[in-house]
Amino acid sequence: MLLIPAIDLKDGSCVRLRQGEMDDATVFSEDPVAMARHWIDAGARRLHLVDLNGAFAGKPKNEAVIKAIVDEVGDEIPVQLGGGIRDLDTIERYLDDGISYVIIGTAAVKNPGFLHDACGAFPGHIIVGLDAKDGKVAVDGWSKMTGHDVVDLARKYEDYGVEGVIYTDIGRDGMLSGVNIEATVRLAQALRIPVIASGGIANLADIDALCAVEDEGIMGAITGRAIYEGTLDFAAAQARADALSD
Repeated sequence: MLLIPAIDLKDGSCVRLRQGEMDDATVFSEDPVAMARHWIDAGARRLHLVDLNGAFAGKPKNEAVIKAIVDEVGDEIPVQLGGGIRDLDTIERYLDDGISYVIIGTAAVKNPGFLHDACGAFPGHIIVGLDAKDGKVAVDGWSKMTGHDVVDLARKYEDYGVEGVIYTDIGRDGMLSGVNIEATVRLAQALRIPVIASGGIANLADIDALCAVEDEGIMGAITGRAIYEGTLDFAAAQARADALSD
């Protein structure tokens, strides 16, 4: 089980939002590059970056700091990035900068043709991000609920050739209320591609619960507020996950 630290970028700083609210942001570091180095030194084997300003603007807004993070990371570990990615030129630019995986969220739901084209143009580099509540997908920074069933959409995207799915339970994200294991397993069982869990990890008990269902197709979990507020020690959590996976 891969534990993936999240570095959410707002106005050049590393922040966390509560339930996706841009005006409810906690700044954890003014130096996201140093934060990236910190997580690598703690044993991270992948990083998860989100351009929050970009997600709301529909175009990249933190490109300079993203490039600085990738330059710092180098070839040590893969970096995945989401937020404001709406066209193939942006994907190409980010991949050229050294990003390993590009995450397409809202644009995948609103413009499936774009996701299909991206998978064709950049095979092996596209992950889809599905944010859901009660089994239905949300878009536009969680501000709008759709009628789309998360499993049905994920299966369609799997056919397009996405590398994996990041599944976020938006009722739990940033709330330290535990992972929605049942919904995550249901999605993973329906797919052949791996699922990355996101939203709600609070402590080692959540790591134990995720590792217990890893064989269902859950390859990793993104963690944010817990590792910044100290309810979860990242290095200890990854060591625990490794031990449980052996």
